[in-house]
Amino acid sequence: HRYYRLADTEVAHALEALALVAERDTHDTAWAHPQRARLRLARCCYGHLAGQLAVSVFDALQRGGRLASTSGGFELTDSGRAWLEGLGMNPSPPNSRRRFAYRCLDWSERRDHLAGQLADELYRHFTAKGWVRRASGRAVEVTVSGQRELLPLLEEDAA
Repeated sequence: HRYYRLADTEVAHALEALALVAERDTHDTAWAHPQRARLRLARCCYGHLAGQLAVSVFDALQRGGRLASTSGGFELTDSGRAWLEGLGMNPSPPNSRRRFAYRCLDWSERRDHLAGQLADELYRHFTAKGWVRRASGRAVEVTVSGQRELLPLLEEDAA
């Protein structure tokens, strides 16, 4: 065996983008397998959520102007902060040592989810509320309370 270390997360994201191209003809078949279906629903990605759940969270944040574009990604708007406070979350101010919020290509959904400080805080908050829990490996499960309390909030203003 030979082990390699990736230089940084940008290299990891580039490799994930290449993987999308490599499996473009077999994508749906591959993700239909029960083991991969768990990962497709929700998983960890460098400390934040990925999968269908994470894409839904990102979609909800983009609706209603909850995120504003910046040169480095996104910042929360007043309505975004209010929406998160409605979830019981008090997001930290941006940390100068890392990016606050930016797009991360989701290799199972072939769409973006949210990465960065805000995304990490969201995952920790969802875990603390008992809405999600870490399963085996990278898999994350949505709990019964998450299905009852979180999922409706992500879908309530989708149209």
